[in-house]
Amino acid sequence: MRKTPHPVDTHVGSRVKLRRKLMGLNQAQLGDAVGLTYQQVQKYERGANRMGASRLYQFSQFLDVPVSFFFDDMPTDLNDLAPAVETVVAEQIEATEIPEEEVDALVAEYYQIRGKKDRHRLRDLARAMAGIKYARRPRSPTQ
Repeated sequence: MRKTPHPVDTHVGSRVKLRRKLMGLNQAQLGDAVGLTYQQVQKYERGANRMGASRLYQFSQFLDVPVSFFFDDMPTDLNDLAPAVETVVAEQIEATEIPEEEVDALVAEYYQIRGKKDRHRLRDLARAMAGIKYARRPRSPTQ
C-alpha cells in the first residue's frame, strides 16, 4: 500500500515547485543550489518527503521568499482533510496530461492577479469546473 503524503507536505511542496517555476529553474538547478539531487527535489515537491525547518529555510533563501510563502493560500482546515481525498485529487492530476508550458503560463498569469480575493475566486472557479469538491474554510468576521 502506498503511503499518502500529508496534505500540508503536499501544499508546501507545491509552493516550492511554483516558486521554482516562476524563477525559471528546473529541479536539477534547484537541487544543485541547495545540495540535493533532482530526485530529492522532486520528492519534496510532491510532498513524499517531509521538509525540516532547516531545509525549508534553505529553500526560502535560495528562492528569495519568506518561509511563510510556502504556507500562503493554505486552507486552515487542510490538516483535517482525509488523505484519501488528496490521493484521489493527485491521481486525477497525474492522469491528466497537460503540456508543461501551458501550466507554466497559467501559473505566471495567476500570479499577475493582484487581489488575493480574486485569486481565490479563480481557484474556486477552476475547482468547480474540474468537479473537485473540497471543504471550504469558514470566513472570518472581518472578510
